[in-house]
Amino acid sequence: MLMRRFLLGALALAVTAATGCSSGEPDTSSFPPAEQLVQEATTATSAVKSTHFSLQVNGSITGLSVQSLDGDLTKEGGPSGAAKGTGKLEVNGQLIEAEFVVVQDNFYLKGPTGNFQKIPAFAASAVYDPSAILDPQRGIAKLVSSLQNPKTEAEEDVDGTATWKVSGRIGKDVLVALLPGIQADADLTFWLAKDTKLPVKATAKFPENASVDVKLSDVDKPVTVTPPA
Repeated sequence: MLMRRFLLGALALAVTAATGCSSGEPDTSSFPPAEQLVQEATTATSAVKSTHFSLQVNGSITGLSVQSLDGDLTKEGGPSGAAKGTGKLEVNGQLIEAEFVVVQDNFYLKGPTGNFQKIPAFAASAVYDPSAILDPQRGIAKLVSSLQNPKTEAEEDVDGTATWKVSGRIGKDVLVALLPGIQADADLTFWLAKDTKLPVKATAKFPENASVDVKLSDVDKPVTVTPPA
């Protein structure tokens, strides 16, 4: 009888354990604290000197003129750094595909036709200034450090990189420095590389199922940006 009770008890524990594991909720007890990851990610991101980046807007976001960007960034090449690449931007109410160069505090934009046009960098915010991404005071590092109520949610693979998924809330007053024209707070998720703690991807979710995805790669590989001829 004693053995039978022991076996029944063991079976009950096994069933309970199996039920708990199949609930779909990940066991986060062994995950590093989100506050620690945020601190390490802020330090690591602030030290980045150059990177390749892509930015994609999904849906319609009130006030945001950019739809997509793909290019390279460096902290060299001027007080605000430098950048070059291509993108889809809204200019004077029209969505255009354009090339951009930001160097020595000047913004150059080339539309589907014609040559590059020079725009002062202080006026570039009316279009979009990608050099802000690496600026510790208004870019990705600022977003990481300003994450409200962060939580380590999961371990996930992003483009072959093992990451920690950390989510929280971000205020529009912080977002607007990186995404000019933003008029709402957002739910913000970072995927931080386990080895370097650098953000591999970030997603900001806005009302009406709209979102912005930013990806960083080729961190600290040499990037040279010169004014267009």
